[in-house]
Order: sequence, then C-alpha cells, then structure tokens
Amino acid sequence: MEKRVGTVIIQINRHEDVAHLNDILSQHGGIILGRQGLPRSNGKNLISLILEGTTDQIGALTGQLGRLGGIQVKSVLLKNS
Repeated sequence: MEKRVGTVIIQINRHEDVAHLNDILSQHGGIILGRQGLPRSNGKNLISLILEGTTDQIGALTGQLGRLGGIQVKSVLLKNS
C-alpha cells in the first residue's frame, strides 16, 4: 500500500487523558515525522502531528485517538501525485 503524508490536529479538553494519549502516540511513533505542542490559557491544549504512512496506519492512529473521551481529532491527508 502506498504511503501518504498528512497532518493531525489534536485538542486536549481533559488533562486526565494526556497519559493515554502519549501511550497511543508512542505506539505509532514510526509514522510520526514531527510533533508540536501548543499550551493555551483556556486549558484546551493543542498538538499538531505531521505523519507519513499508509491510510490504514494513519486511520489506526486517529481511530484510537478519537475514542478517547477528552480528545478531539481532525486529520488531512494529501493525495499522491
């Protein structure tokens, strides 16, 4: 399967979910090219990921993150040209 490049934005609404979030990101570290965390004064912190992997690999990561109650996730994948 062909690899794609994409980005994922994660909003953390509950601090209690951060440890589980980091466990999931560690499990999928092979497809993460870059990670940037942005603390915010309203308590809803953001993490931006740059990924390179198959759609199955990226979907597995975002699916696990999406099942966390205090986390919101959005992803965008670029088409291969």
